[in-house]
Amino acid sequence: MVEDLKFVSDPLLFGRHIAELNASDNALVRSYVWGLDLSGTEQGAGGVGGLLWLTSFQLRASSSRLGFHAARGLPSSLFGPLNSMLPAPCSVPHARRRRPSLPSLSLVLCGQGGAVQSQPMRKVSTRREFLRTQLTVALGMATAPAWIPASARGADGTVAPSNRIYLGAIGVGPQGRAVLAGFLAQAEVRVVAVCDVARQNLEPALRQVNQHYKNEDCKTYHDFRELLARPDIDAVLIATPDHWHVPVALAAARARKHMYLEKPMGLSVAEDQMLRAACRQHSVVFQFGTQQRSSREFRRACELVRNGRIGKLQQIDVWCAASRPGGSTEPIPPPEGLDYDFWLGPAPQTPYTPGKAFDNIPPGAWKTWWFNYDYALGFIAGWGVHPLDIAYWGYPAMMNGPIQVEGQAIFPKSGACNTAVAWEVNFTFADGVRMRYRGTRNGAEPCALNDFSDWVARYGKIADHGTGFVGTDGWVEVHRGGLKTHPEKLAEEPLGSDAVTLPRSSGHQRNLIEAIQRGQPTICPIDDAFQADVLCHLSDIATRLGRKLTWDPKQEKFVNDPEANRKLGLREMRAPWRLS
Repeated sequence: MVEDLKFVSDPLLFGRHIAELNASDNALVRSYVWGLDLSGTEQGAGGVGGLLWLTSFQLRASSSRLGFHAARGLPSSLFGPLNSMLPAPCSVPHARRRRPSLPSLSLVLCGQGGAVQSQPMRKVSTRREFLRTQLTVALGMATAPAWIPASARGADGTVAPSNRIYLGAIGVGPQGRAVLAGFLAQAEVRVVAVCDVARQNLEPALRQVNQHYKNEDCKTYHDFRELLARPDIDAVLIATPDHWHVPVALAAARARKHMYLEKPMGLSVAEDQMLRAACRQHSVVFQFGTQQRSSREFRRACELVRNGRIGKLQQIDVWCAASRPGGSTEPIPPPEGLDYDFWLGPAPQTPYTPGKAFDNIPPGAWKTWWFNYDYALGFIAGWGVHPLDIAYWGYPAMMNGPIQVEGQAIFPKSGACNTAVAWEVNFTFADGVRMRYRGTRNGAEPCALNDFSDWVARYGKIADHGTGFVGTDGWVEVHRGGLKTHPEKLAEEPLGSDAVTLPRSSGHQRNLIEAIQRGQPTICPIDDAFQADVLCHLSDIATRLGRKLTWDPKQEKFVNDPEANRKLGLREMRAPWRLS
């Protein structure tokens, strides 16, 4: 059985294509065109404006809508195969699973003036009758007036439905909505669904989408699995709390949805490995939320390093805001509109506490899950993955051989926040290049670990995050909105026609859309994202064990250290959730 997609714009050619496929030994022809219903046949497909062949599938009621075939060879706005839906990696009791209904479909015609009509379809019971009926319909349509409006063809300057990418957003808190705005700005993107377990997140996201499109077409979901089961959705934005990142992303990859995943990646290296494998297996276009790669100053800094403009690289300095201490541990009822059990998901069962899921409780506070080990590694990963990713982008050779890593950190002894509030991690790479990674003060007491006077002496005033590369002939320091070099002329000095150059991106969301359209990797693909996230895990594990470790990047494990290797594995998950 093979899958053969073909779009026929001229109904007179319909019979010729039917005959060609009928004579083929490697395809079974089943389709509906111009109002024929094959939703109950062994195989079926849907398309308006032409013929489409697809492999066997079933349909969800929520997906019964116009289908077009994309000129780039990808189905868009189509009824997709059920076997592309998620074989959910998170197992739940059967009582909680919802099975989709399987209705007959109606052909929806958009006439002049935007009128919408729906015509019932009849069953085609045999192959011979199917072919005869298709020919009759096709020939009849040859003299029928055109009914597809200019907007559907893209003739009025809009993007035709055949060229759109349909996107769903899972996790639409403040960060999710900020990233969502970038997708709404893309002409080729149509956001059709938003999902969150908190009403106070879901409602503003729905308003954001509907106000942008000036309609009420966007659907809301409480369960991410229902959104992923929609075959019309091509890609997803995932911006859930960290402990949900990999469970949701795994399900999305197995449903063959391209994705933008907010950073960091997983709660363990094992989770990262599972997601990388799923993205590779299902050919998913993956964009990691390390958007600094889409900014000119970071690309320029890394190109200076890669082209040897600072001489031989000797040292990399990396820093970011550390986790915050504090947070109330007093149990209180969950906020109204929050499904707290679903929010916890695979995390341990613990009472809700003030500010756990939302900011500003008390006023001015940050949500505490960011800094609680049940849900995240803290800012050693949640913030640190940004400058660590730039360190890797500028010096990918760091993963060419064994890495020695050791670190120390301060962990709060009380309060809801229990991840590192100050740290220093030192890496020594196989070629002798060193990297020093530290956390700046973010509410913690001053100490030697967050004393940056030595780096201020080198770089001048520094932001609360950044990456510095020091070579034999100079240095470059980069942070959001700023690039410093020594000598100063390096910042704008031409690299030359034979220089090593890095990919250009006009925007992180835009980059994902172009990668999907062109079938190419994003600026931060899954393999690079994995390595940046691994640096976070090595840092966290080294500070928790407090001794020197040796990481083998080829085997992806610590050398002769069973205790450290156990920390790479999957965490225990609260029933009934599990990863497999």
